Amino acid sequence: MRHAALALASLSLALAGCSSRANEGAVSVAVIGEADDPFESGTRLSYAGQLVREATAEGLVAMDEQGNVVPAIAERWIVTEDGTSYFFRIRGSDWPDGSRLNAASVRDALTRAIRAYDGTTLGLDLAKIAEIRVMAERVIEIRLKGPMPEFLQLLSQPELALRLRGEGIGPAIVAEGETAEGTLRLTPLPPEERGLPQRRGWQDGVLDVVVQALPARQAVAAFKRGEFEVLLNGDLTTLPLADVGPLSAGTLRLDPGLGLFGLAFRNRDGLLESADRREALSMAIDRGRLVEGFNVAGWVPTTRIVPPGVPSDAARGDRWAGQSLEQRRQEAARRIGAWNGRSGDTPTLAIALPPGPGSAQLFGRLREDFASIGVRLTRAGEGEAADLALVDRLARYADARWFLNQFNCRIARPSCSPVADVFVSQSLVADNTQVTANLLAEAETALTEAEVFIPLGAPIRWSLVRGGVGGFAENRWGRHPLFPMAIAPIS
Repeated sequence: MRHAALALASLSLALAGCSSRANEGAVSVAVIGEADDPFESGTRLSYAGQLVREATAEGLVAMDEQGNVVPAIAERWIVTEDGTSYFFRIRGSDWPDGSRLNAASVRDALTRAIRAYDGTTLGLDLAKIAEIRVMAERVIEIRLKGPMPEFLQLLSQPELALRLRGEGIGPAIVAEGETAEGTLRLTPLPPEERGLPQRRGWQDGVLDVVVQALPARQAVAAFKRGEFEVLLNGDLTTLPLADVGPLSAGTLRLDPGLGLFGLAFRNRDGLLESADRREALSMAIDRGRLVEGFNVAGWVPTTRIVPPGVPSDAARGDRWAGQSLEQRRQEAARRIGAWNGRSGDTPTLAIALPPGPGSAQLFGRLREDFASIGVRLTRAGEGEAADLALVDRLARYADARWFLNQFNCRIARPSCSPVADVFVSQSLVADNTQVTANLLAEAETALTEAEVFIPLGAPIRWSLVRGGVGGFAENRWGRHPLFPMAIAPIS
């Protein structure tokens, strides 16, 4: 397993700024979120919960700090030429209770994990799996309904970590003893306890990791005071907080995110009843100006649910090609005006946005855009009904099917299309990638015609990382496993 080297001397300097005695001898990581997030034990995991799950329980494969798939419980694998069967060789190890980690127990653990996500978008992603079979004492086969080039990426998700009676096999365990309130301390396991070759003196390159989830403002303030070496899980709504003065230079790290960032419809009443009027709202938005003022270079706007360049995408261009923004707004205003003239109602919509200074900036832009076509936009308060809501979600794997599964009618009513669901379902058993791409393109067309979503662009994720910390790299998944930040390579 690949890990990034971390020089002990550099770490010692980085840790010197930590003010908490309970965190001495560890890399301290703050995660923007709720205080209980690191302690989650169920299936619905927050970002902090995902970090802890993948640190304490490995899946067949894992993801390194670069966003690449690497061996975990499976020490190696082969894929059949038709791309429909994956054979994994399980490394020699034991479960925490001392029972043998063999192919049968791995199959059972993976089957339990998959069943736990039935009825979720992750469950829809996993519907590509046809069968999991034991082939030998340490070999399992996962057979797919059709080829899926991104299958290993899907399999690397923290939610698919293998556990027996709630416990996994490292790379770390939750440390016993006293820790500061609200923090979780993780101690790495010796290589031999994970079924890896023994390494003399491995402790010399190892530190614990302490994780704490905090609201964004508190997390940034604590980082600025030197209480944390790493801060994770920032997004556009909290990005203005990342300006921490002299610390910003070389400390702020932006992930080139892949996923959904846009507006979902909470109802289809009144103004939103017609697909033409829902399209009018999307036509009015000046996506090129949307993130001005955030100082984000290279942000990629899009008018499509499946962004260009994603595998299985039909390589279609943006919508309304050849029309200027002014032309789009003129047509959008005509549609809104026709409805307003018939109904006599004031065209007013409420939008739900997360708290944060970035949301205020985003709301200001959208309010101006909607005003240009005669629609008044207001911001819904916490707990109040809203017509629109911000969706900001990172993709689990780079395939059109992930994007389309977010709008499955089992998950996303009223923002869905039964016709699109049929095409996606048919794609599961397609016997080649071109047929798959064609079916997924038809599904996206159905969703677009139903105007289920207003795409805006790529998700934005940011982190703060001190210079003495290694094992961190930007990646399109926004995933930053904890222990590459604290463990030297195992050779």
